[in-house]
Amino acid sequence: MDPHPITDVLPAKAWSGVAIDRVALDYDGRHRRRIVLKAQSGTEYLLDLAGATHLRDGDGLVLAGGGILLVVAKPEPLLEVRAATPQALTRLAWHIGNRHLAAQMHADRILIRRDHVIAHMLEHQGAKVREVEEPFDPEGGAYHDHGPSDHHHDH
Repeated sequence: MDPHPITDVLPAKAWSGVAIDRVALDYDGRHRRRIVLKAQSGTEYLLDLAGATHLRDGDGLVLAGGGILLVVAKPEPLLEVRAATPQALTRLAWHIGNRHLAAQMHADRILIRRDHVIAHMLEHQGAKVREVEEPFDPEGGAYHDHGPSDHHHDH
């Protein structure tokens, strides 16, 4: 049986109701143009968009036959970076950005992909680093077009 076609992407806050199925994807898996997605139920769906789109946790994929498929950000291995003060965390953020690493910023911590070399460097800068498993949705950055408005569809 052919996968069920997906016709559009609705940003998380642009739709409501109950999804008929859900698909869990890590960060890399949520940046797609064309792929067959296997949902929690085992059903296959075909995502075939005009251009690559960054799917975010809570986005709805509109199905050709009606209904919405929920996108869930899958937890993945990350490093949580904390500092003693907000100023120290800002300095750590600079070091991370200076290495062009994808980073998810919070008021009291930064999440980055696991990398023992980077962890060691940050610890030498005074960071408290620990391994975590969480969904990852890093900032887009100046040269990265996967931000919140990356959905290229009229809604």
